[in-house]
Amino acid sequence: MQHNKRRMRKGWVALASAVLVVALATGCTKKEEAAAPTPAPAPAQSATGGNVLVTYKDGGKVTQGEFDTFLNINKFFYPQYAQFASDPSFQQEMMNQYVTFKVLSSRADEKSKAEADKKAKEQMDQINLYFGSQEGGLEKKLKDASLTTADVEQFVKNSMYSIFSMESKVTDQQIKDNYDKKIAQDAHVYDIATVSHILIGTSDPATGKETRSKEDALKRAKEVQDKLNNGGDFVALAKEYSEDPGSKDTGGKYENVEISQWEPSFAKAAAELPLNKVSDPVETAFGYHIMFVHARSSKSFNDVKDGIKAELAEAQLYDFVEKELPGMIQTNNLPKPQPQQPAGGAPASPAPAGEAPKADAPAATPAK
Repeated sequence: MQHNKRRMRKGWVALASAVLVVALATGCTKKEEAAAPTPAPAPAQSATGGNVLVTYKDGGKVTQGEFDTFLNINKFFYPQYAQFASDPSFQQEMMNQYVTFKVLSSRADEKSKAEADKKAKEQMDQINLYFGSQEGGLEKKLKDASLTTADVEQFVKNSMYSIFSMESKVTDQQIKDNYDKKIAQDAHVYDIATVSHILIGTSDPATGKETRSKEDALKRAKEVQDKLNNGGDFVALAKEYSEDPGSKDTGGKYENVEISQWEPSFAKAAAELPLNKVSDPVETAFGYHIMFVHARSSKSFNDVKDGIKAELAEAQLYDFVEKELPGMIQTNNLPKPQPQQPAGGAPASPAPAGEAPKADAPAATPAK
């Protein structure tokens, strides 16, 4: 349960920091049968916005109207969310997200707000550009979603305030300590390489079904190696032999990729092989690779410190959600998720909020 929720919350940060990256949205895998929601107690009334769904410390509240708007914005950017809108587990997660952003945005100092305002403007410019190029434009799409531009602007601004509020608490020493720790654990963690490779696979990447034995794959890989050592063209041979769908049509080349993204054996070879030399077959879980490392370098501390800062801020956000937020909620009138009853009649653990699929792998990543 906690693992699933934590994965889903990664979508919060993705949405807050890169609203337009719709393709990388985290969704939920719906349960086969959703348990019937517990009837909600009669909610309090608010002078504006309808029923009060949630109250929290320091006089905070969330009305039905503002929560509906928040759900509509999420569904606008992530259409797949619509199928879960009536799921009590999903509603609770969305409410946690909304209250989190409300609380953290209210804690942002003026410096954080000024930086966040610049980022929010950039986001809105991207949103206008992206949807403006589509049929009907942004205005029509917002109208169809029961939203206004002001709704989206406020959502983006609150999201940015929340992220920058957490980042402002990360110290330079914490960033440096985290950097040193990662380098100590893996000296190549920030290495970048440009690599060409030809994969002779042992299984179908789509089905996982075995396509050839390891012995046959190794024999074929050595044949490719011999062709290259005898003057064969790498690009042409990659297109003919390689079974990596991510690079086959580009001559097997991945350019300026962080090697930590790759399968461990492939990453190790990319970090250690001599430059500009055809390798012997390199075995990974997917078969044998003939590799050619064109270039290799490492990112400096200055190159990665902003990314580390964002990671540490994200961790603080998770800590807030898991440790502080529950104690702040005073009333919650949303339907409560019900435990599923197994066939034997014994009570089951609460049904998970849904497993979020992994974001699409970067384009410049060999088969993993």
